[in-house]
Amino acid sequence: MHFAMSDFAEELYKLRILTGAKFIAQLKLVAARGEFHPLEGETNIYTTGGERNKDYNNQLNAARKAVELGYRVFILPNPNRGRTPDFIFEKRGIYKLYDLKTIQGNASVSNRLKESIGQCNRVLLNMRRNYSTRLLATDIKTYFEMNSEAVEVLIFRGRKSISISRFYIDSPMFEKEFRKQYEK
Repeated sequence: MHFAMSDFAEELYKLRILTGAKFIAQLKLVAARGEFHPLEGETNIYTTGGERNKDYNNQLNAARKAVELGYRVFILPNPNRGRTPDFIFEKRGIYKLYDLKTIQGNASVSNRLKESIGQCNRVLLNMRRNYSTRLLATDIKTYFEMNSEAVEVLIFRGRKSISISRFYIDSPMFEKEFRKQYEK
């Protein structure tokens, strides 16, 4: 098993260096690996273990919300080879890689988004408390400005999700439209 995990770590590492179609192919390859097994008592959540990870409860909470929204979720291990993303989400044959940031404090979005720079180009914000809509919009816009590699910020709030892309924040109507979506 040690050899398999080191091989798995190598496959995960490739996600940091590949782009475009090769990245997507690698993402699918990782999700199809035999190390993943269905999480007992859950539907459409797959894991390789990692229940002792300090962030596991936050990961499981976000994974359950993702499943409610129609995703299959692969919780990624951290094979101690630097910072790694937390999830692969699959929906209708489309695979995406996310870094989870659970928001529990009043002013933590900006710092949490900064932490993810260099780790993954998609961030999942799991909002666990009320947060100023205006501040959240500003923090997300600043994140995209600071991180040229950023593609998406996905927000889970209650039972809904909001996807913010780089193109969306460039719209002059971003804050107004975001406020309507977020405060619904």
